[in-house]
Amino acid sequence: MASEKLSILKKPTLAEAAITIERAFTQRKTLIIAGDCSVRYTGRANSTLENGERLLIIKSDGSLLVHRPTGYEPVNWQPSGAIFHVEIKDETLMIQGVRRKPHESVKVMFTTILTVNSLYLKDSGEFILHASEDDMHRAILLKPELFETGFKPISWEKHVEPGFVDIYGEDKNGKMVIIEVKRKTATKENVLQLAKYIEPIKAKVNREIRAVLIAPALAKDVQGLLTSMGLEFKALDPKDCATVLKKSGNSKLETFFKN
Repeated sequence: MASEKLSILKKPTLAEAAITIERAFTQRKTLIIAGDCSVRYTGRANSTLENGERLLIIKSDGSLLVHRPTGYEPVNWQPSGAIFHVEIKDETLMIQGVRRKPHESVKVMFTTILTVNSLYLKDSGEFILHASEDDMHRAILLKPELFETGFKPISWEKHVEPGFVDIYGEDKNGKMVIIEVKRKTATKENVLQLAKYIEPIKAKVNREIRAVLIAPALAKDVQGLLTSMGLEFKALDPKDCATVLKKSGNSKLETFFKN
């Protein structure tokens, strides 16, 4: 089966496979090859992977991954920018990927090939990460104005006798703020959980405290309970937190607590 978009070989000879693979390199297609292979890597370190049936994936940007039949992580990989060539020698088909900076080489040697898939893939879709509660904590610490302007985080996951306060800090007026974060619609149980932290913290700090529940929304009749207990609510969409984390990259929380 062959087309401009897709070409598939089933149990090809090594010579047939080499022709399709070479054409895919020239046309900058994505390659997925299954077969019995060994791998040799030289570069930042040296490694050898003995024969076994595996998947080799070479993407159009010049990145390479070798996957075992199980597990999600590649056993060998090479970042984008590699230059590839294929050759047959001593009844073995060898695919070599070479990068110059840093200099490294991956050689994948196939003795038998089960299938070769050569295809054009188009992907312009945006990746949207839907944050967990821990991610929401991190986003607020990285960008405190997600909660409110002037908020200064002091710590997170602070132990208090009933449990752990997600985030605590000071507002722009110097009041102590304790925050409970929920990823889903907040319930009455969440309100009661937050309320339990107030008295133990008051006993230690002897100052005015604001207690705030942060969640995407409140369940029915929860606002009344919050108001009656003197607690506050702030709506925060986990998607906004995910955007902050995406922009921050590998920023470390410790950076925000140097002082």
